[in-house]
Amino acid sequence: MYAFSENFVLPLSHDDVVHGKGSLLVKMPGDERQKFANQRVLLGYMYGQPGKKLLFMGNEFGQWREWNHDKSLDWHLLGYPAHAGLSRWVEDLNRTYGSKPTLRELDFDPAGFDWVDCHDALQSVLSFIRRGRSTEEVILAVCNFTPIPRHNYHVGVPRGGFWREILNSDAREYGGSGQGNMGGIHASPTTFHARPHTLNLVVPPLAAVFFRSEGP
Repeated sequence: MYAFSENFVLPLSHDDVVHGKGSLLVKMPGDERQKFANQRVLLGYMYGQPGKKLLFMGNEFGQWREWNHDKSLDWHLLGYPAHAGLSRWVEDLNRTYGSKPTLRELDFDPAGFDWVDCHDALQSVLSFIRRGRSTEEVILAVCNFTPIPRHNYHVGVPRGGFWREILNSDAREYGGSGQGNMGGIHASPTTFHARPHTLNLVVPPLAAVFFRSEGP
């Protein structure tokens, strides 16, 4: 209702992590590894969507304990690889969000966002494109919400040439399994999703992957 008609914030509210509800990480499904992967893909999806971002303290490194205003955050958890990896993912999301106007300039303008495929319920994959004021840059986000990697996953894109993989929440430095697209992929001149070019992707399990068009 409010998208593109109001200025809005996407919050992961403190109301969801107090009064016995548990932390965001605890709410994630799966075993411990999948919980971290689920939180990374959730944050990646949020950062890709229009709207300004609001994280609540502790979500950036995966605090297990419910937030308590009488205690400090469990900063010691950053000494564990999974928590440090999640923190690094949020750091890189913030850095990319700040350095790529495409992800924020047209948050409240329909021209800044375009679904590629929001109907793939069978594989639980969402894909969308972000644009900024400059016509030079286009960013594609693909999010896989299942623990099953999707190989040879086709996504229609508006441009040919090379699409560089600029973020991948399944990278090993974030605690993932290290699956991806070897830094990027060339589009083929095949129409798909009503777009003139196609990417044949590896979409890692429980992962958000971002690509930037770099032209021929």
